[in-house]
Amino acid sequence: MKILSYILSSIFVAVFFLWLLIFHPLQWLSLNLFGPKAHAKMVATLNFFLVKSLLIIGVPVKLINKHKIPEDTALVFVSNHQSTFDIPPINWYFRKQFPKFVSKIELGKGIPSVSYNLRHGGGALIDRKDPKQAISELVKFSKRLKENKWGAIIFPEGTRSKNGKPKKFATNGLKVIAKYNKDGYVVPLTINNSWKVFKYGKFPLGLGTPITITVHEAIKISTLPFDELLEKTENVIKEHIKLD
Repeated sequence: MKILSYILSSIFVAVFFLWLLIFHPLQWLSLNLFGPKAHAKMVATLNFFLVKSLLIIGVPVKLINKHKIPEDTALVFVSNHQSTFDIPPINWYFRKQFPKFVSKIELGKGIPSVSYNLRHGGGALIDRKDPKQAISELVKFSKRLKENKWGAIIFPEGTRSKNGKPKKFATNGLKVIAKYNKDGYVVPLTINNSWKVFKYGKFPLGLGTPITITVHEAIKISTLPFDELLEKTENVIKEHIKLD
């Protein structure tokens, strides 16, 4: 099985990186010739191909959503974080909400397509070593969310869980966004099994375990004090994490 994993993983990595290379100039062209909306559609298309590329290693992605996602308002998708492969499905499945990520500043350079989108797509790049910069960037980001009625994507654990077991949620990012978007909603998400893609380490990749993203009921930010909002969000996300 592991020999097959080496073969399929090599093909997958090549295809995945090829899509990033192809869409880097396409992003530049779409943004500079046709504007932000065209750029957002190009990013969504890129993430569609990245999600489908996971099928090379036998990893389908399924969205489970039994709730109506609010429209015409700012949204904050809050999720646990298990691997790099959490990101393309969120980008694709929630493309109508124009997803914008809060990411560490180091990701703003050096990664084809990804870094370009983080720098020019309206997200927030924060320096974890510089609290003043981080707060300032989050405030500007929060105001853009409200003005444009986008969907923010944040991973309050900060770093990925290598075994699926959730870490303690940090408060700063959500707290700043909530402060400036009282009329918006938090939409909790639970991701399962994406950590298993890296169960052998960075390479080869794990084969054949479906990734699921479960959408929970949206919570209007203004209806709860922040501490209760955070607790409710964290609890519903973690209650649905499967560690088997």
